[in-house]
Amino acid sequence: MRSGRTSLYPEQQLRRRAMGWAVKLKVNPEQVQIKRLPGKWGSCAPDGVVTLADELATEPGDFQDYVIVHELLHLRYRDHGKQFKAMMTALVPNWRELERQSQHATKNAGQRRQEKKA
Repeated sequence: MRSGRTSLYPEQQLRRRAMGWAVKLKVNPEQVQIKRLPGKWGSCAPDGVVTLADELATEPGDFQDYVIVHELLHLRYRDHGKQFKAMMTALVPNWRELERQSQHATKNAGQRRQEKKA
């Protein structure tokens, strides 16, 4: 038996983390998908399908939580209004700083993809 290691793949860990947050938030996504999402970290479709970028699995846990909570909250609040922002602050107090990192990281990830193609 391995000491302190998990046998899950990073994508499986990310999905498990998302489902843990779904329980805390009392939301029920139709599905949580992990796939390549160029230029963004996640999305929430009107049909309840939450999609997270595969690259998110390699980011720090607090950043993963920010993206996961953001997308899951869209199951309750379709826009980024006052209630949405209040919930983000209650659940991920440093979300505004993480959002700034998100914008920077997304730009850098796009640049890395372009460099790989060249």
